[in-house]
Amino acid sequence: MSSHLHLAAPATDTLEQTPESRSGHALIRIVVADDHALIRRSVRQLLEAESDVELIAEADDVLGASRQVHGTNPDVLVLDLTMPGGSSIEAIGRLREEAPGTQIVVMTMDDSPVFAQRALAAGALGYVSKELADTELPEAVRAAAAGEQYVSPRLAPRLDALNRSLTENLLTPREVEVLRLIAFGHTSVEIARKLHLSPRTVETHRAHVHRKLGLTTRAELVRYALRRGLLGG
Repeated sequence: MSSHLHLAAPATDTLEQTPESRSGHALIRIVVADDHALIRRSVRQLLEAESDVELIAEADDVLGASRQVHGTNPDVLVLDLTMPGGSSIEAIGRLREEAPGTQIVVMTMDDSPVFAQRALAAGALGYVSKELADTELPEAVRAAAAGEQYVSPRLAPRLDALNRSLTENLLTPREVEVLRLIAFGHTSVEIARKLHLSPRTVETHRAHVHRKLGLTTRAELVRYALRRGLLGG
């Protein structure tokens, strides 16, 4: 089975043949990459209801997303954070170098500020929740096409809190991720399983967190994380 479904031919270089919205402006050309057909269908229906966007292609894995970006030169790639075929985070950085004319909006079920920080640092301009895609995605796509950043309003305060923690305490994103999971009560073995790390690596991160923050107990870490807004909904 093909890893992508081509929906429309890419626009040519001539201005006369560039599709236009009902307002007379050029349409925002979009590729959607998600490994769930139901999600892609829902996104297609959502975007088809918008007058200023055109869904030109789909992909169901990271490699297919890369091929579609290189083959169709879309204005915006809507990219799921966890798909087969490689790391979406790594693909963001690579595609921003190889196809600078394509902006990237991440659409994901994961509302961790750590993943949002990593995606934005890699070069994405948008980070939206799948649960709120019907209201957030069109706005995020338009912002990205205009070169502006859009972060889900539900996540933005926690992302700001994470960035302050990184700046104030020199914690790495991975250390903040470990801190959050410790505060939620997970053991090192459970954290290792969640983050695909070895328990020894998790213990090293724990030691760094305690040393950098000058805190010794889990209760102190919980209070710190709460004060910094790292555990919010």
